[in-house]
Amino acid sequence: MKIAIIEDDLKIRTELAKLLEAQGYQTVIIQDFTNISEHLTKQDLDLILLDVNLPHTNGYEICKKIHKLRQVPIIFVTSRVTDADELKSIEVGGIDFIAKPYNKMILLEKIKRALKQNNPENYKYLTKNGYSLDLHLSILSYQGKQVELTRNEFRILYYFFLNANRIISKEELLEYLWNDKYYLDETILMVNMNRLRKKASEIGANDLIKTIRKKGYIL
Repeated sequence: MKIAIIEDDLKIRTELAKLLEAQGYQTVIIQDFTNISEHLTKQDLDLILLDVNLPHTNGYEICKKIHKLRQVPIIFVTSRVTDADELKSIEVGGIDFIAKPYNKMILLEKIKRALKQNNPENYKYLTKNGYSLDLHLSILSYQGKQVELTRNEFRILYYFFLNANRIISKEELLEYLWNDKYYLDETILMVNMNRLRKKASEIGANDLIKTIRKKGYIL
């Protein structure tokens, strides 16, 4: 599991990194606060620990920008402890809130719960843009209609659901399927993509996966 730490206090972020790494987590430490959201979207993150008071901006704005680009759970770790601050963190999309100075065991438990809550393996369905993917039965649903997917079709669509609103290149798809032990070459990938689109169109989901010319595909 990879966790980003966005904290401008050197001592605090160093201690946080040591604490997390001692628990087996990988950490990404942000030290350049001029373009945080763009930097984070290039990382494959499972969770973000985000301070509210930051140079050039604040954690609330960063949270909103990140969630426009991708969905990743965010826990606010801050010295701002009023009810209004906690409410604001929820309103902008934070999954949890903990005040500094924090209890290490409580923080670790909040992280553990956030990661478990946001682990797709604990879900039965993933939903996006009116589409629903049944993770147990490999069924795609749209506007009350359903179609069953093959193993490869499901794995491809599953990856799109996990990376909704992000352009995915053909090379990235092939790398994911290879690393996940679904050994598809480019030709077989395109055959499965075409079959997946055809099945989607049968239930009215004609725009399920869109092609972005010379870049890739997007859900």
